[in-house]
Amino acid sequence: MTRTNLLNRAILYLIIGTGAFCIAFPIYWMFALATHSTINIFSYPPPLGFGDQVVRNFTVLFDSISYARHMWNSVFVAAANVLLILIFCSMGGYAFAMYTFPGKRWMFALCLSTLMIPWIANIIPWFIVIREIGWVDNHLALIVPGAANAFGIFWMRQYISSSVHPQLLDQARVDGCHEWLIFFRVVAPTLTPAFSALGIFSFVTSWNNFIVPLIVLRSDRLLTLPLSLVQLTGDPRRGTDVAILMMAASLAILPIVIAFLISSRKFIAGMMAGAIKG
Repeated sequence: MTRTNLLNRAILYLIIGTGAFCIAFPIYWMFALATHSTINIFSYPPPLGFGDQVVRNFTVLFDSISYARHMWNSVFVAAANVLLILIFCSMGGYAFAMYTFPGKRWMFALCLSTLMIPWIANIIPWFIVIREIGWVDNHLALIVPGAANAFGIFWMRQYISSSVHPQLLDQARVDGCHEWLIFFRVVAPTLTPAFSALGIFSFVTSWNNFIVPLIVLRSDRLLTLPLSLVQLTGDPRRGTDVAILMMAASLAILPIVIAFLISSRKFIAGMMAGAIKG
């Protein structure tokens, strides 16, 4: 290895390490602050290590608001959202990738064109529809509308086009499989990396969703975690207990971290394969 190559590699590692530190340190510090009292957090210099107030902050958090209920709501909504997205988007992507039918190109172009419109521009007509069908203050408003989305259909279409060969489907038809059986028994088992990547994307999006629950949900028993965190801020009489807020935020990101760690390899494989059309 030449000196120039060694220098370039050192610079590359320095840039990557700096970027990783900038991303990881705020998360670490949030977990650390969750173990201190608010007084210690605002002391100078601020604490960088872990404290001894974990039990106190944890107890106060669950006593002050219905945090456990709100976390369950977020888990239920995100899991249902991911399940429906994987089912319907994989079906849509499979149809666009493997079938030929009149208007296919125009329908796919129309599907992709919806990605060019900011979703916030549709929030008023969306809310009118939700109100008319009686889904205000109902978790269905957070789950059903996103079950088939343009990004998910495009993602699955790209992956299926690059990884599933038409000859495999023809062989299954020769063996007597009907179209539904081909999809669920032949195609779906090969889509695990794409499912992992799309599932992570969908889970994070649903888990962090703030605007839609804010508009739709009314009852405290139905609130999700982003709205639960808002309940911990802005008290005009006592102010915000930052330690409790950090504890709530730390617990809120744990499911995302766990989900990514469990499926990280398949997620990366899906990212790589879904970006390439063979």
